[in-house]
Amino acid sequence: MSDRIIGYDVARSFAVVGMVIVNFEIVMGAGSNGPHWVLSISQLFHGRAAALFVVLAGVGITLYTNRARLAGDSETLRKKRNTLFRRAVFLFVVGLLYVPIWPADILHFYGLYLTIGALAVTASRRRLWILMSGFVLGFVVLLFVVDYERGWDFATLTYTNFWTVRGMVRHLLYNGFHPVFPWVAFLLYGMLLGRMNLQNVTLRRRVLAGAIAVVVVAEATSRMLTETLVSSLPSVPQSDIVALFGTQPMPPMPLYILAGAGTATIVITGCLELCEYVSDEDLLQPFVATGQMALSLYVAHVLLGMGVLEMVGRLENQSPPFAMASALTFSVLGIIFSSLWLQRYSRGPLEQVMRTLTDRTFWS
Repeated sequence: MSDRIIGYDVARSFAVVGMVIVNFEIVMGAGSNGPHWVLSISQLFHGRAAALFVVLAGVGITLYTNRARLAGDSETLRKKRNTLFRRAVFLFVVGLLYVPIWPADILHFYGLYLTIGALAVTASRRRLWILMSGFVLGFVVLLFVVDYERGWDFATLTYTNFWTVRGMVRHLLYNGFHPVFPWVAFLLYGMLLGRMNLQNVTLRRRVLAGAIAVVVVAEATSRMLTETLVSSLPSVPQSDIVALFGTQPMPPMPLYILAGAGTATIVITGCLELCEYVSDEDLLQPFVATGQMALSLYVAHVLLGMGVLEMVGRLENQSPPFAMASALTFSVLGIIFSSLWLQRYSRGPLEQVMRTLTDRTFWS
């Protein structure tokens, strides 16, 4: 194992598994009419796995630039910023190429997140909190100014005018699957989290306790408000009330952001705690490898995982148990493949391509 903090890689592996479960369920049409316990498990990951990915990306930006930032090394910081900008362009372009295959792609959004994160690496903690709040509240303002459903066919989860300038801008900034307003708040929060010394047991447990409290309060507030308003305002559609005060990712209202950030923090601090107390690092290696190959697995779960299911005619209109079994099967195979691949190579296949194309020596 290297000197990197492997707890973050393990947390990313949980995000990979959660992502696969959610996406398989959606594509396979397994969101209802199944055993309650299966639906309950899958619902735990909705909007949470993606939020965990973005928070971890923010942590990664901080860890990547922290030494130069703290030392006031402007030249090194400039080089690292430029590398982040190049990675942002890479992810944005790859994501757009991926959209025709996977309309729910998050990579092109990552391109914008990384750009904003690179610009904010030297911001103070106070400024990062202000920026976070601005993106979250900015979305709420937009919700009452711009029609959130414009461009959407929610019956098929397709965005009808994505490839027009206005449609793409609206999709990227406001009403896409993971729009900049407010999703970049997760990245900025991750940058703040990365500045904390979570290797300190006392601080880590305080952060964990705080995150649990935030999730409990957000979820309880959401349930209380929705139940109260549904019963007291019978003329208002229940779906509108749930959209405004629920903790679902679309639309991503403030209570969802709080619940998503809190859940991500619980997973991250929990994984850091786990890695500190597991003495045999070989037990963690498959999960560390999976976290380090998240980009490759993200693409593979659609092209290979769903591709195989489509070939055998089992991709659509499947039961929740079959969708869950398929997702877990792909996840186990992905963990095994990642472990074997990184025993021979230093990076995953797509991770290596990105590093090669965005490394500054490639451009010199």
